[in-house]
Amino acid sequence: MKNLIQQSVEDSIKAKKLFFANHIKKIETCASMIVSALKKNNKILLFGNGGSAADCQHIAAEFVSRFQIERKPLPAIALTTDTSIITAIGNDYSFEDIFLKQTQALGEKGDIALGISTSGNSPNVIKAVQEAKKMGLTIIGFSGKTGKLKELSDIPFCVDSEVTARIQEVHILLAHILCDLTERILFNE
Repeated sequence: MKNLIQQSVEDSIKAKKLFFANHIKKIETCASMIVSALKKNNKILLFGNGGSAADCQHIAAEFVSRFQIERKPLPAIALTTDTSIITAIGNDYSFEDIFLKQTQALGEKGDIALGISTSGNSPNVIKAVQEAKKMGLTIIGFSGKTGKLKELSDIPFCVDSEVTARIQEVHILLAHILCDLTERILFNE
């Protein structure tokens, strides 16, 4: 057990070090894009499945409530939380449309669409991203090392790992860093 624990920790640290060593400039650019959108009274729409859905809720909460700075709420909506909407769309149309329909209803030109898919190919994420792109939203994609999400994203963040847990661990640290930078830039800390 001890060896398994140590190996998991080492693998997580390795994945994070590799990712962040290669993405610092892109993270800075992304934070600036988020700040620019929020300054124009736009919002962030977040969507993904399973653990990534939970990450969307977590990230939206950091923007709406606060991350580390006491400040006014920032507009972010996790499209993963309303079970009535999700089940209505899934039942009446298709599970592939659960984020698409919400993006059509809530998205506006200039908003940020943050799609998360560890495979990079989740059909419901891809459909929503394609629609968001047509609507004039800026696309931020969190994925593993492969998949369509990379090609569709204005700012793709692809984690070079085969292990879903390691990919998700990098995603949540990346999200925390983006929240932190956004707060610091907007509120001059």
